[in-house]
Amino acid sequence: MVSQIKSSLFLFIVLVLSKTVISARKPSKSQSKPCKNFVLYYHDIMFGVDDVQNATSAAVTNPPGLGNFKFGKLVIFDDPVTIDKNYQSEPVARAQGFYFYDMKNDYNAWFSYTLVFNSTQHKGTLNIMGADLMMEKTRDLSVVGGTGDFFMSRGIVTFETDTFEGAKYFRVKMDIKLYDCY
Repeated sequence: MVSQIKSSLFLFIVLVLSKTVISARKPSKSQSKPCKNFVLYYHDIMFGVDDVQNATSAAVTNPPGLGNFKFGKLVIFDDPVTIDKNYQSEPVARAQGFYFYDMKNDYNAWFSYTLVFNSTQHKGTLNIMGADLMMEKTRDLSVVGGTGDFFMSRGIVTFETDTFEGAKYFRVKMDIKLYDCY
């Protein structure tokens, strides 16, 4: 009798645990729309010989000469982020991080950065990373976490090049869609 109860209890526990594991792994289809969605503009001014005051980024390595697409170049940045296209607008955040060119036969970069918000509208950070396939009209990077108003957020940032003035200045439209908001 005791062994039959133990067997039944064991079977019950196995079924409960297996059901929990299975249901925990099912992707949620209930949230097809983002819980937060906003557009920001990322402005980058690359350091040159004569613009120390205005530069917001600098190459810390030079390309090693493996092709014509800056392969191996690493750039560190602390760029202003605004709600409109105007570089002179009051920044709502700073994009702080790095990117490096990681493809020898086309322009492609891998980004890792944090949007640091300290405005009346938002406080906290969003952590973003992923491949920027520059020749594509739009590119998606992952939001992998956040703090403050964006605590543990996850989502997608869609990049779209808005202005490109060679290596000196570029502006990227960032359409931020958060799907996990706490």
